[in-house]
Amino acid sequence: MMTATTRLSVLDLVPVRTGQSSAGAVAASVRLAQLADRLGYTRYWFAEHHNMPAVASTTPPVLVAAIAARTERIRVGSGGVMLPNHAPLVVAEQFAALEALAPGRIDLGIGRAPGSDPVITQLLRISGPTADVDRFPDHIADILSLLSPDGANLRLTSGREYAITATPAATDVPTVWLLGSSDYSAKLAAELGLPYVFANHFSGEGLERALELYRTEYQPSEAHPTPETFLTVNASVAPTVEEARARALPQLRSMARLRLNLPMRALETVEEAASAPADSNADELIAAMERRWIIADAAGAASELRRLAERHGIDEVMISPIGGSYVAEPADATPGREQTLALLAGELLGGQPPSDRAVEAATASVDA
Repeated sequence: MMTATTRLSVLDLVPVRTGQSSAGAVAASVRLAQLADRLGYTRYWFAEHHNMPAVASTTPPVLVAAIAARTERIRVGSGGVMLPNHAPLVVAEQFAALEALAPGRIDLGIGRAPGSDPVITQLLRISGPTADVDRFPDHIADILSLLSPDGANLRLTSGREYAITATPAATDVPTVWLLGSSDYSAKLAAELGLPYVFANHFSGEGLERALELYRTEYQPSEAHPTPETFLTVNASVAPTVEEARARALPQLRSMARLRLNLPMRALETVEEAASAPADSNADELIAAMERRWIIADAAGAASELRRLAERHGIDEVMISPIGGSYVAEPADATPGREQTLALLAGELLGGQPPSDRAVEAATASVDA
């Protein structure tokens, strides 16, 4: 159950808005991660998506390395690496190297979806098959073995065993999480004794069933004797509900376009979204998403998150901060996302809700 000092974490897709370059979007995410580190958030994860005009989180391991080097205590990881796009050995080697760079701070979240369209999937596999979706459980087991200090043994056709390790002399390993929005990943995480995250920010359907399956079928493992889970949620939090709604609209409209199979484009500014003509199909989808997302002032958002945590019996929530930007706001920062983190931290990570001046101070420029 969420308490006054619950654990909060961050999921970042590195959004790219109108008039913003990839460099500006990444700089804004570096700044946001440093803020999350200072505010006491538990972990900061990057999603993997490809060939999307509004999303720059194409390579989680690269972004994880950059953020780990620019933060002090927060855990950093993938939310997640989409395993069908990658060879298990490559994933294990990347995250073993990250663990060596930031010992005790690396999470490897793994998903089963490709994270893009069929054309991109084929391009990612142009040099040959990677992690076949049908062999997903086997490849998860392979990664776990490869990451361990003892490594794995491959039996060659000659009958000889061939030893493989992800790194020569590991002293610790990343924490492996399974991600999903269906029963499949929940059951697999339970079977393997791994922590599990439900992708509630993308699809809220089936949440209760997935968590129940995970908890009731959980098989304790040495590293994880008890089930551990949290869920993700989209959030736009501002000093007023009106501002929170205005800043949420660009992401709501972008998700509606995705659901309607319309051409994707850079995230709109707040002004562009507000002036867009009405669309009954999009408006219906937006209304449904608004009911599932957290769009509120600080006190209202905290209350909603407490209810969400109590209803699902969790002690951590991963926020996907979706507050959009006004035209006049800098291209290398995301003030709407920054104030979402600052306001929630004030309510849920101890202390009093921050004043306007405190929010401004918390979102002040930080060294990259």
